[in-house]
Amino acid sequence: MMPVVHAAAQAAVEVVDAAETAAVVLDPARLRILTALREPDSSAGVARSLGLPRQRVGHHVRALEAAGFLTCVGERKKRNCVERLLQASARTYVLAPRMLGELGLSADDVRDRFSSTYLLAAAGKVIEEVSTLRPRAEAAGKKLPTLTLQTEVRFASARSQNEFLEELLAAFSELVTRHHRPDAPGGRTFRISLLGHPALPPETPAPPSPAEESPP
Repeated sequence: MMPVVHAAAQAAVEVVDAAETAAVVLDPARLRILTALREPDSSAGVARSLGLPRQRVGHHVRALEAAGFLTCVGERKKRNCVERLLQASARTYVLAPRMLGELGLSADDVRDRFSSTYLLAAAGKVIEEVSTLRPRAEAAGKKLPTLTLQTEVRFASARSQNEFLEELLAAFSELVTRHHRPDAPGGRTFRISLLGHPALPPETPAPPSPAEESPP
C-alpha cells in the first residue's frame, strides 16, 4: 500500500527560544532522529535506518513530537500494521540567545564597540528581533522585509584595511543622515547592522589514512 502523506508546511528555519524546549532536542540521539525525519518516515523506519532499537527510538520520537519538533503528516501500511509518518517541523533550527536569560549576552553591557564581544552581542540581537518579527509577519500573511549583504575583502595591508573602514563608516553615516526621518508619519524603522571579522581559512582536506591509500 502506498503511503498516504498529507501536505504539511515545513518551515525553512525554526527558532528555539525556550530552555525547556531546547533541552528536549539537545540530545545526540534525538538530533540524529530529527535529522533523519527531515523527510517523512515512521518511528520504525528511522530505527531501521539508524540501526537503533525501536523502543528507544519510539521514546525519543514521542518526546520530540510532544515538544513540537515533529508533526504527523500521514500513514502507511506495513504488513498488518499502520505506521504513522512523521516529519520534522523545520529543515533547520536556531537557538535564541534569550533562552539563557540573564546569562545571555547583551550589547548594552559591552563598552568596547570594536570588540568581538560586541559583534557577538549585535549578531545575537539580530536573531532575537528577527525571530520575534517572523511569526508576527506570518500571522499577518505578510513577508518580513529584510536585507542581507555579505562578501569578502582581502586587504593588501593594515593601511588599506583602515582606509576601507574609514570610507565605509563615512558612507554609512552619510546614508543614515540623508534617509533617517525619526518623525515621519507612517514611517517604518529598520535596524541596520554592519559586522566584520577575519574570514576563516579554507579547510585543508585531511590526508588519507594508510588503509585508504591505494596499493603500489
